[in-house]
Amino acid sequence: MTDLDYLKLSKPAKMAHDLGSGIAAIPGRIVKGFKGLGLWFAKVFRGLGASIADLVTTFKDGDWKTRLSYLVMGFGSCARGQWGRGILFFLFQTVFNLYMFFPNASLSGCYYLGKLSTLGTVETYKEGRRTVYGDNSFFILLYGVLTLFFILAFIYTWRLNVKQNKISEQILKSGHKLKTTKEDLSSLMDEQFHKTLLALPVLGVTVFTILPIIFMILVAFTNFDATHQPPSKLFTWVGWDNFRQLLSTDTAAYGGTFKQVLLWTLIWAFFATFLNYFLGMLVAIMINKKGIKLKKVWRTILVMTIAIPQFVSLLYVSKMFAQDGLINTYFMKWGWIKSPIPFWTQAGWARFTVILINVWIGIPYLMLIATGILMNIPADLYESARIDGANAFQMYKKITLPYMLFVTGPYLLTSFTGNINNFNVIFLLSQGKPQSLELAGNAGYTDLLITWLYKMTVNDTNYKLAAVMGILVFVVLAVINLVAYNLIPSVKNEEDFQ
Repeated sequence: MTDLDYLKLSKPAKMAHDLGSGIAAIPGRIVKGFKGLGLWFAKVFRGLGASIADLVTTFKDGDWKTRLSYLVMGFGSCARGQWGRGILFFLFQTVFNLYMFFPNASLSGCYYLGKLSTLGTVETYKEGRRTVYGDNSFFILLYGVLTLFFILAFIYTWRLNVKQNKISEQILKSGHKLKTTKEDLSSLMDEQFHKTLLALPVLGVTVFTILPIIFMILVAFTNFDATHQPPSKLFTWVGWDNFRQLLSTDTAAYGGTFKQVLLWTLIWAFFATFLNYFLGMLVAIMINKKGIKLKKVWRTILVMTIAIPQFVSLLYVSKMFAQDGLINTYFMKWGWIKSPIPFWTQAGWARFTVILINVWIGIPYLMLIATGILMNIPADLYESARIDGANAFQMYKKITLPYMLFVTGPYLLTSFTGNINNFNVIFLLSQGKPQSLELAGNAGYTDLLITWLYKMTVNDTNYKLAAVMGILVFVVLAVINLVAYNLIPSVKNEEDFQ
């Protein structure tokens, strides 16, 4: 289709064309992504080869101080008068050696690294009245991963130590002086201040974010559950068995439940995102309309729902919709119904109710966002449209909605992602109920993937399937975000607004 043919299309036809083009381009993007990943690995291997060659050359051409630094980190720096650098390198090597080869085997990194392939072989047992503790699979996996990180950090630091010696030799040969410890400290507070500033955050992200993620991924390949609880019982590697169990086609098992919960999660996220979006926009348009009095009062009333903590409001609303709650009591009192409406005991009613209540919670946020954007739409656009004879709906369709979608496209994407992981609303309102024997893993008909994962972890201690589900939630979100991100107008037309 040529650009001229595209411009002749109606707005719905353009949206359909863009959606079709975006979906059709997905296989190409996947191939491009794998190609990019392959090029990245090739670059890494080339860099690794160049680094090894540089190490050999540095050792061959370096002086005795540099060569000895290959064995004793920091020796070359100390020998050349850079005591601060040398002591830090030496302390790091000392700590690494103590951790890896500690005399007490159960406290050494080599012990955990050696047990990592089996996750332990000696079980805890009773010897009379005394409990003899064996291997702890949890600690073996945790400290094994930590040891691998420590080894990578040591290799990087050792390489940095060699590089520093090489640079120092080159500086001395050129007739210049090396930096003193005082000058190094001054540099860390001046031109190298970014390294000082980022050191602690990077360490924190590595220890408290990256390490737990890798640990969770590895748990997905074990049989860590209620029947394999350390230290009394060991757990071990099971390969892809957990993934097969969760993705099985058996409708009565975890596979069938996962498909139902995933489908409901996507339905919930769609309605929770777009109902709030369009209704919040409609409320903002109504309040901002000329002639409406007490605008600040209406906005204040709506914002009050944001000011009240969700923990309080959602629990209260949950009780209102109970079998003996205010809603059913007054409906029966007024003769509107003969028996209580099963808001939380029937699957269809429960799902409808949580979507309805989420609209009440979400509209104020969207109203505030939409109000700020609507105030920035040029009034000349509306005046020109009125002169051309456009009615209110046509102005909304041709001016307001495109402008809103352009500005709030990224927000819609993050909102959809947030609703997929919206733990608070579901858990505080329905706790995932109603439950059924047809659903495995203590799941309910209003459970999202995130609330089901919580139940698996806290109630059932089924850590293996919870870890698998965490990985699958990430995959689902990644695919949705990648596709949607390439379709939103604010990304496709970053340079202008059409």
